[in-house]
Amino acid sequence: MKQFLAASLLGLLFVGVPVSAPAQEKKEPEFKLIQFHMALMKRGPKWTGNKLPETEGLESAQREYATSLMQSGKAVIVGRLTDDGEVRGVYVLRAKTAEEARAWAEESPAVKTGHLIAEMHPWWSEDVMKAPTSPTRMTTAYLGFLTRGAKWTPEKTPATEALQKAHMANINRLAEMKKLVVAGPFGDNGTLRGIFVFKVASLEEAKELAATDPSVQAGRLAISMHPWLVPEGILPSP
Repeated sequence: MKQFLAASLLGLLFVGVPVSAPAQEKKEPEFKLIQFHMALMKRGPKWTGNKLPETEGLESAQREYATSLMQSGKAVIVGRLTDDGEVRGVYVLRAKTAEEARAWAEESPAVKTGHLIAEMHPWWSEDVMKAPTSPTRMTTAYLGFLTRGAKWTPEKTPATEALQKAHMANINRLAEMKKLVVAGPFGDNGTLRGIFVFKVASLEEAKELAATDPSVQAGRLAISMHPWLVPEGILPSP
């Protein structure tokens, strides 16, 4: 992740979705942001967490459906969060419309039975995901959800501008350390601001790195970090 990319992506955590370049600027940008659609697969009304024959069959069907999304090109990445929280998995979908993405997410077997619900968000990133080296071999990355913190304010002031610059400088530093491999903002201007994805040795290391963000330290942003089981080779190399 290069400096221009990191600044372009994560600066949007403060200001919202990308805007068009001024008309007089004809030079193509070095990096282009793509709008994907992210489905957060959360516990639904029929979720129990119990290991029963019917739920084991449902898990198998869910895995097969997730694999089919990737094989068809509808998803650029699917992965399961393994820390037993409210969010059970994350799908990043390459759809023409939000409605199309929602329809794909809601076709998931566990959503159709009510065991999961799909919470949809537009999400911006460079198109950096790769074809997996093996659809069945999995590896653990660490996914951080950045949210509005206790001291979040929408106003732009000299203090928030200075904090934004420090925030982006730290992102560049983490990328140059070859720890942060994916980052991007949500486009719906809600509580969720963006994500960090780390390829590091442990959850503790990912949390320590995320905690160096000046916006997190100042309370403008907060971050929750989760182990994310994804197909091997799909994330960009550090």
